[in-house]
Amino acid sequence: MSEDIRALDAITLADLRSWVGCTEASKDDITPAPLRALSAALDRGDPDPALGAVVPPLWHWLYFLQHPRQSELGVDGHAKRGGFLPPVPLPRRMWAGGRLRWQAENPLLVGDAVSRISRIASVEHKAGRSGDLLFVLVEHEMYNQRGLTLTEEHDIVYRAAARRDDAVPRPIAAEATAAWQREVVPDPVLLFRYSALTFNGHRIHYDRSYATEVEGYPGLIVHGPLIATLLVDLVRRQRPEASIQSFEFRAVRPTFDLYAFRLNGQLSADGKTVRLWAQDNEGWLTMQGSATLA
Repeated sequence: MSEDIRALDAITLADLRSWVGCTEASKDDITPAPLRALSAALDRGDPDPALGAVVPPLWHWLYFLQHPRQSELGVDGHAKRGGFLPPVPLPRRMWAGGRLRWQAENPLLVGDAVSRISRIASVEHKAGRSGDLLFVLVEHEMYNQRGLTLTEEHDIVYRAAARRDDAVPRPIAAEATAAWQREVVPDPVLLFRYSALTFNGHRIHYDRSYATEVEGYPGLIVHGPLIATLLVDLVRRQRPEASIQSFEFRAVRPTFDLYAFRLNGQLSADGKTVRLWAQDNEGWLTMQGSATLA
């Protein structure tokens, strides 16, 4: 990175907080091609998505994508700061988690013309051991021709660039056993295909020299939304007849492409909720979540 900004002054913080309440409206069409492609990337072998088919949970992330021009990208492959999101000068930006709720009576369908209203709900500052952290909460509401179909809260965290002497957060051991388990090999081809499907130019997911030499990571980072999608996919594989009403997740620790990782799920005794978590090859917790079933 050209700048090693580690702290935000009061004037900058006040300006960033002024973005709270800003809104953005956008539209998209739910076409079948992205769904067909993600099914192949996840090795699912689903039937061809026909007009009127229900969009699987979290697969709406294939739509409403930003398409910045090449000249509008930063050195990290992300769009330069500004636009709808506040222009946070901290160089590292990550998807930290989210909460989603689907309208069971009005599912998102292939062929829908969809509008989305997005709003900056909060901008919160915290001082960390390795520099400042800024948390931005974005709220989304999606509507099809029949009304509200999905609400989502999206947590974004910005932080300072890594340094060799940064304190390393203590890892959390994942639960060793689960009723449902699946191993995933996050090879560079999978990461590339997911980046392409979501038009995500962030170089930490496909440019190994950038990820290791500039960002300071040991390998390519597996997309947080991809891991979340795989956790929900675990529910779909184990309970294909169930309908997911809500899902929440939180990223705990980065997952790298160097080793296979494991997805875990534990259904509650009443069959209404599923605890979900992902762990790396060393058994450390990398993401945790929960799904509510209809």
